[in-house]
Amino acid sequence: MTFYGSIMHERKNLMAELSDAFIALPGGLGTLEEFFEMVTLSQLGMHKKPCGLLNVCGYFDNLIRFLHTAVSENFLREEHREMIFIHESPEELIRRFETYEPPKVKKWIELQN
Repeated sequence: MTFYGSIMHERKNLMAELSDAFIALPGGLGTLEEFFEMVTLSQLGMHKKPCGLLNVCGYFDNLIRFLHTAVSENFLREEHREMIFIHESPEELIRRFETYEPPKVKKWIELQN
């Protein structure tokens, strides 16, 4: 692993350990990469923390359309798409986090302990 990869890996591990939930604000590639890594880890059952997009002024509208397309084209399960909370209001996003229950979906592969 490169020097930069190691720093980013450590940063994301720390973020994952210290966070109770993950909210992506409008941002660039790094924001999306970090957010979707946390969603993927949740999908794999490696944490049970809610993940959400704060859709300020419709910033994530195209990404939301992409996620719906991924579901309709069978690249993403609806249960996994629903793991991503989306709202324009930070208060409503946090309110939805408070009742979050991770989906119970049969995995195609199980982790070995």
